[in-house]
Amino acid sequence: MLEKISTYSKSKKPFLFIIDFDKAEPVIVPIDKVDRGEILFDFNGLSNFQNKPEKKIGDFVFEKYPLSFREYKTKFNKIQEHLKAGNSYLINLTFPTRISTSLTLKQIFIHSKAPYKLWMKDKFVVFSPEPFITIENGIISSYPMKGTINASIPDAEKIVLEDEKELAEHSTIVDLIRNDLSMVADNVELKKFRYISRIKTYNSELLQVSSQISGVVRKGLMENIGDLFSLLLPAGSISGAPKRKTVEIIKEVEGYDRGYYTGVFGYFDGRKLESAVMIRFIENINGENYFKSGGGITIYSECESEYKELIDKVYVPINRNHQGCK
Repeated sequence: MLEKISTYSKSKKPFLFIIDFDKAEPVIVPIDKVDRGEILFDFNGLSNFQNKPEKKIGDFVFEKYPLSFREYKTKFNKIQEHLKAGNSYLINLTFPTRISTSLTLKQIFIHSKAPYKLWMKDKFVVFSPEPFITIENGIISSYPMKGTINASIPDAEKIVLEDEKELAEHSTIVDLIRNDLSMVADNVELKKFRYISRIKTYNSELLQVSSQISGVVRKGLMENIGDLFSLLLPAGSISGAPKRKTVEIIKEVEGYDRGYYTGVFGYFDGRKLESAVMIRFIENINGENYFKSGGGITIYSECESEYKELIDKVYVPINRNHQGCK
């Protein structure tokens, strides 16, 4: 299904790609053929959308209706059974949360603040803080993001960096990504370990912990980027380790279709490739909006804190500079 990516990369034709979690329905479109009535994207300023000055959106409603703690605990316990049996070391557990908002998906795309944004008409909007891979001048880099805490908590940065569970989870993903990159690159090494990024939401600020792993892309893969993605996907940060078995567990326990959520999207300009993980994701399902979110579970995880993290990640990154926002 990813052959078209290799076809375009061989001819150095710039293209946009949107790859779902199961790699079953990828969208690959030449950049100059992207219909702005159907797809809008913004990659750190590379965009097909001209953000003209607009009046403020005014007061808006954003309410969330997560699954009950009891429902979450049932799934969490199933994950723990697999972890204790040694079937996996880290499992990313996610759920859809129904939301009610006065904003349209397109308005969320326009007004949200995030480095990687994507809107597909009548389908979904993504405002992701997490890069997947970049390739430039023969160097491939990945930036797994694992570890989230509300910045308003006293000593939040110290707490998240010293938390044993967070350290174990992050270290597992770093090892997984390092192994993944070793399938497509040489001289793979950890460049940065556990640095902090700040993410503003409509009513708070979150701290996220990331790392950087880089290597030298093997000869021929820049002309066959479809093969490269076939080897690297799904992203390790939103699946777990070992990847193949963990994806089987995810499908068994979650019991819903992730679709494009936790897939990847990005562009190739003929020379450079940039991509992001499709997290912070709102999807229109039968006329209702669902925010899909989750987190990594290890044997050290506490159910209550993981449940809270799942809910904390349900937000829109729109600055609240006015009163009346719910």
